[in-house]
Amino acid sequence: MFELWFRGSMRLLQPFGGRLYRKYVVYFAALIGAVILAGAASDLYSSYHKTRDTTVALHREKAAAAAIRIEQFIHEIEQHIGWTNLLSRGAEPLAQRHIEFIKLLRQAPAITDAVWLDGSGREQLRVSRLAMDRLRSGMDFSLTPAFRGGKSQAPYRGPVYFREGTEPYMTLALAAGGGVTLVEVNLKFVWDVISSIRFGQTGHAYVVDANGQLISHPDISLVLKKTDMASLPQVQRARAVAEGRADGVPADGESHDITGRAVIAADAPIAPLGWIVFVEQDAHEAFAPLYASMKRTAALMLLGLLLALGASALLARRMVRPIQALQLGAARLGAGELGQRIEVHSHDELEALATEFNDMAQRLRESYAGLEQKVAERTEELVAANRAKSRFLAAASHDLRQPMHALGLFVTQLNNRIKDPENRHLTGRIDAAVTALQGLLDALLDVSRLDAGVVNANLSDFRIETLLERIETAFVPEATDRNLHFRVKRCRLAAHSDPVLLERILINLVANALRYTEAGGILIGCRRRGNMVRIEVWDTGVGIVPEHQQAIFQEFYQVGNPERDRTKGLGLGLSIAARLARLLGGRIDVQSTPGRGSVFAVEVPKAAQLQDDLRASPSPVLHEPLRDALVLVVDDDTLVREALAGLMEQWGCRAVTAASGEQALSTLAGTGQSPDAVLCDYRLPAGEVGGAVIRQLRERYGSALPAALITGDTAPERLREAKESGVPLLHKPVQPARLRALLEHLLSTRTISSAERRTTTNRV
Repeated sequence: MFELWFRGSMRLLQPFGGRLYRKYVVYFAALIGAVILAGAASDLYSSYHKTRDTTVALHREKAAAAAIRIEQFIHEIEQHIGWTNLLSRGAEPLAQRHIEFIKLLRQAPAITDAVWLDGSGREQLRVSRLAMDRLRSGMDFSLTPAFRGGKSQAPYRGPVYFREGTEPYMTLALAAGGGVTLVEVNLKFVWDVISSIRFGQTGHAYVVDANGQLISHPDISLVLKKTDMASLPQVQRARAVAEGRADGVPADGESHDITGRAVIAADAPIAPLGWIVFVEQDAHEAFAPLYASMKRTAALMLLGLLLALGASALLARRMVRPIQALQLGAARLGAGELGQRIEVHSHDELEALATEFNDMAQRLRESYAGLEQKVAERTEELVAANRAKSRFLAAASHDLRQPMHALGLFVTQLNNRIKDPENRHLTGRIDAAVTALQGLLDALLDVSRLDAGVVNANLSDFRIETLLERIETAFVPEATDRNLHFRVKRCRLAAHSDPVLLERILINLVANALRYTEAGGILIGCRRRGNMVRIEVWDTGVGIVPEHQQAIFQEFYQVGNPERDRTKGLGLGLSIAARLARLLGGRIDVQSTPGRGSVFAVEVPKAAQLQDDLRASPSPVLHEPLRDALVLVVDDDTLVREALAGLMEQWGCRAVTAASGEQALSTLAGTGQSPDAVLCDYRLPAGEVGGAVIRQLRERYGSALPAALITGDTAPERLREAKESGVPLLHKPVQPARLRALLEHLLSTRTISSAERRTTTNRV
């Protein structure tokens, strides 16, 4: 059809000249443009109403679903209250009601207090989660709205209030046994329901009471401020509909929120309570599909105008043949006939266009010829980029750990110097924040080390009691500060395992127990089980429901921390402990009762027999091993050197610092002394590594020179290289207590005293 129309048009236009050509171009383009504009306007109008109606319908469904859940929640509470009135005959009523109230609190976790008032409004029984139970207190509640409302046949549902400004509560009252049963209900469930309604970037829900006051919102601060939402148009319309003042006009559609931002809102009433659930979404986000449609329409309009101009141009007889030639040539190029040339000799833009097509075909031939080579080059570039990314991440991790390491050391020095309680409290908070961040970095490092395969088990026989004593020393202060009992039962058994990895497992288990224990205490003990030794960590914490008891060993999984409070860690501790246990050939067992506590246990092989040295008393420890010890600190970071030197001086040591191995040797040569211990960074300037520096120092001052490496690198290849050096390795940021323990251990295991080494050096 198009070909017939085209040929007929060409025959009709043959007698006309250029003026007619221009006129047809204008008329035809204007006609098509008007049609396109009319169609676009109609489409936009229809799309707008369809988008708005669809959005409102979806919001209304979400609001209705939330309203039903909240109404069911209140209805279930009232059913539970009603069941407490079914007392058995023959039993003492008050005692039986006491038992029923205890069952009520167990069956309905949202209820915090249950009270029974006799017919005169005096309290005869109170059972509470937050206070001691009371019997026959006789307190008079006869004038309270709850008692008066509860005396009627219908349940009394009190207004929402905030207990100590934290969480919303409400009072429910039902007639019972000639009196009234009152319960205080925590409305956190309502907050959970509302917070779960999230869609898009801005979609959320909230609940207002009959007066328009906000009682539930994802932003809890707005609820605590008792924000009044009554002035919002959607709230006013919804209240009017609920009160029968709006002739059935729905409160759904376009409105604005408390910040004045345009929103699409829908609501659903909770009739028994007089509450209203609102679901809102930013209007810009809600109409995003419409905006995309507008862009597509604009593009289509532009394309249509271009097509109109092209179709108008076809009316010109002198352009028919060149355009046909161009069309044929373009089709051949599209079919892959790149050797075909387009011949146009119109001496105008069409000829230039044909030339561009020919040039493009030539470039395509050249491009196809080198395509495989370019693919190979791009592949190599991607591989190189991936290697560069790995180097960047390793460098970034190193650079982040360097200042964190120095910061932790400086905070410890500052805390040791400040004496007044107010400033010590401030430094203590800083130290807690730094320690928390260091813990997060250490957890990520442990995962990196396990993934890199650089963690190996070094099995040996050792006394478990010694390990448990270190655990007790590390955690007793924190437990005491939190008024928790911390007890370690003495254990005379010995294990055949890796004491370092086993201690790491127990540290993670104990830290997890402390984190989720608010009252009671922690108990650690061990027992023999066949050829194994079972070490158990008991706590009186919140407990773990059965469906979560296996998931807690997954990375980044936490129970009871939906807000991702970083003071509760990253959710890596139990995952790391489980992987370390598998590395030792065992596993971690967990037994838990929600609300009563948990028991985590790890089993390791028992030592074949207790050696004499294991039963013997501990070997004598050097008295104040750090006093006057000369410690060499080698690190290219000035802040780290300064922080370590200051910390050494506070511990009674003498510190010598250097930025490289060469500077360390020259500095020591200038002092005429030999170091008692060396703390060296692994990565130093000019490609120098700490292991090589330690070897040089031991060649000069003896192979028994105690030394340790400190590194901020987390790249797997760097970790393997550091491990192969055979020198104790610490990872930045290092906690000062851990650093001091390592330093004392190094100094206490010297084979010759500092004085003997200095004598040897002087002789050399």
